[in-house]
Amino acid sequence: METLAWIGLAQSLFAATIVGAKKSDSISDKILSGWLYLMAIVFLSTALHYEIFHNPLLSSSFLLFNPALFIYVRSLTKRSFKLRYVHLLHLVPFVFFEAYVYFVNDYFVPSTYLSADSNYPFRIIFVIANIISWCIYNPLSIATVHQYRVNLRNGFSNIEKNEKIGWILFISVFYLCYCSIVLITGVVVLFVKNDLPLPHIFNFSILLSLVYILSYYGIRQKELTKFFNIRERANESTYKHSTLTIEQKRDITNKITSFLETEKGYLNPDLNMELLSDTIGVQKYLITEVINTEIGKNFFQLVNFYRVEAVKRMLADKTNHYSIEAIGYDCGFSSKSSFYTFFKASTGLTPSEYKGSVINAVNR
Repeated sequence: METLAWIGLAQSLFAATIVGAKKSDSISDKILSGWLYLMAIVFLSTALHYEIFHNPLLSSSFLLFNPALFIYVRSLTKRSFKLRYVHLLHLVPFVFFEAYVYFVNDYFVPSTYLSADSNYPFRIIFVIANIISWCIYNPLSIATVHQYRVNLRNGFSNIEKNEKIGWILFISVFYLCYCSIVLITGVVVLFVKNDLPLPHIFNFSILLSLVYILSYYGIRQKELTKFFNIRERANESTYKHSTLTIEQKRDITNKITSFLETEKGYLNPDLNMELLSDTIGVQKYLITEVINTEIGKNFFQLVNFYRVEAVKRMLADKTNHYSIEAIGYDCGFSSKSSFYTFFKASTGLTPSEYKGSVINAVNR
């Protein structure tokens, strides 16, 4: 267990230093670096606990990690996010319980946790506080990432892999599962009254895995530049109270279709919802509603559908001698990876395979 703790300390310190030294100087990198330093402190306290003090030095790291994950997610997905003094309120539960533990000299260890002494109610409150923290911060983190990804596809026609932040969604779900397993094993240990280190080894092994994942992706993550007015889109998912009439929806649909088919707006790789809104003179949230409900797609799918159709026409044109990659760029895709990914998802074939199938069909 001590070896695991020292490895975790070294990796956390290394990753925190590398992430904090990135040239981007983004607030999200600073927050992630701080989170990794917190993990380093937890690993250090665990090592000292086993080798020197023989009592836990920190009551619960989850009261630190839960808000840290949420604040990091917010810093990535919210425009001009800034750390403010009010964010220190997230530390109040941890500071309160930590101060109380040292004041009454009552350490949270499984063998005495359910003892009917004067501190028993406090220990129960501590467990409830941890569960509440998990139930608030973890779903909020997942919901924030999910909403960002939904808005991304409703607002932009070209989305790079870095901008999808799928790894953050994975981290959030992974962390939620981790917390659930820790809670279950904690309950089992309490009632079995087993002081074997196996649950601790499992706990810190998963935590070390989390450090490695955060290290790898956190170093690679670039600062996001695509943001949205979340308040404006807060109730767009259901459209139960839409004020648009059938005629208005039809009119907006015609404007969108005309822009894409007649003006070939999809050829612009920088096409986004704001540009479309300015061009056809319709508010963004109304365009999103019509695309979602009348056309049955999101903005990303709609624009790239037209791009794929344009690519298919060019691939079938015998007089066209452009390379496949050049055709993708010419039809509005901003990168080879996004071009190939969406084309394969739409047709079930790569551009090369599609071109080959067209040639074979003509030669029959």
